[in-house]
Amino acid sequence: MNTRLPLVVILGATGSGKTKLSLELAKKFGGEIIGADSIQVYKGLNIITAKATKEERSVAPHHLIDILEPHEIFTVVDYRNEALRIIKDLMEENKLPIVVGGTNYYIESLLWKILIEGDSRAVKELGILPNNDHELPSEVLHKRLQELDPSMARRLHPNNKRKILRSLEVLYQKGRKHSELLEEQQSAANGSGSDGGLRFTNALVLWLKCNQETLDERLNGRVEGMLEEGLLNELTTFHKLYNANRITENKETDYTKGIFQSIGFKEFHSYLLFNGEERASEEGKKKLQEGINLLKAATRRYARKQNRWTMNAFSWKNRQTGTYIYDMLTRGKFVPPIYELDTTDVSQWNNNVTKIAEQIVESYISKTKCDHKPLPVQNVKSTPNSKDYTYNCEVCERVFVGNFQWTIHQKSNKHKRRLQSRNEKLKK
Repeated sequence: MNTRLPLVVILGATGSGKTKLSLELAKKFGGEIIGADSIQVYKGLNIITAKATKEERSVAPHHLIDILEPHEIFTVVDYRNEALRIIKDLMEENKLPIVVGGTNYYIESLLWKILIEGDSRAVKELGILPNNDHELPSEVLHKRLQELDPSMARRLHPNNKRKILRSLEVLYQKGRKHSELLEEQQSAANGSGSDGGLRFTNALVLWLKCNQETLDERLNGRVEGMLEEGLLNELTTFHKLYNANRITENKETDYTKGIFQSIGFKEFHSYLLFNGEERASEEGKKKLQEGINLLKAATRRYARKQNRWTMNAFSWKNRQTGTYIYDMLTRGKFVPPIYELDTTDVSQWNNNVTKIAEQIVESYISKTKCDHKPLPVQNVKSTPNSKDYTYNCEVCERVFVGNFQWTIHQKSNKHKRRLQSRNEKLKK
């Protein structure tokens, strides 16, 4: 898509400052913000999902936030279609679109032409798959995919239920293997000398980085702040309105769909099942503290997962120089320029983040040279995702998809320690 205005994408781990920067850029350039969070699209749980407040939303229009009821189905195709329509309208009105991301596959669906078209409305009406397959365990679905489309199954982690369902969904809708359709799509893009599937020719990515130790402390403090804002009351009210009957009717807990998969809700499951008197008991207080600890740990893990995805999708760290580089052709698709901004020291936010981001965006709008450079480029022969293999580490009892993740794991200290320990036991 060609346009005078760039598409600005703000990435970063939760707690890195994405909302703050998006508001600053929207105010500076008269832009509008498009959410890219699979949980924030749902109404409710405003505190736990860290949605922009009413005051923050008054600074600039926000899109794709609070648009669904908790029980509604919203696929990545639905998101892609809605977001692209909004981006198109904004650009026609000469307004800067600013995508703020927390959900990786939402970002992927916008930047790259990677999704197979399908009628998601029909999927909703008929059920995701025949025989209510969406209710089956992830490992069962993965085995089915191995039988029907082994090439696709080998690139998907057995626990990645969302992507497994998507591949089965394509198979049932199109009557063809998802892997074959993706390979045709990629071959057509590369064969025509096009952009390799990159949707926007004038997109840029602002990657907010923060020292891990500092970010962990910030996230722990963020949880404490949520509790002060009324997190427990929010969870209790939401549980009464939407979750209590759902659990009773299904006779088992399902935290894999829609807003119910939100980090922070399922962690307090045991506490929420208690009545008022039980919550005030010693056991209730114990469950509450367990929930708080689980929430902090889950938030820290999620932040690491977000950063790993960004490095995998756009860049990686050069072990010799210690600098991040990005591949112009990463695993079969071109990537837009990515600029790294350091958000570790919030006292230096204006100098380290705001001013630099504004100068970068201004250079794209005015088509002028910018003093700030994206991550260094390195052309590397890449392997498309459809060619990736699934590796099973028997030592660590973990599954990895693709050479990139498998190589990193083999070099990790944790794997080496476990391997050494196993070898020592075998010698005895």
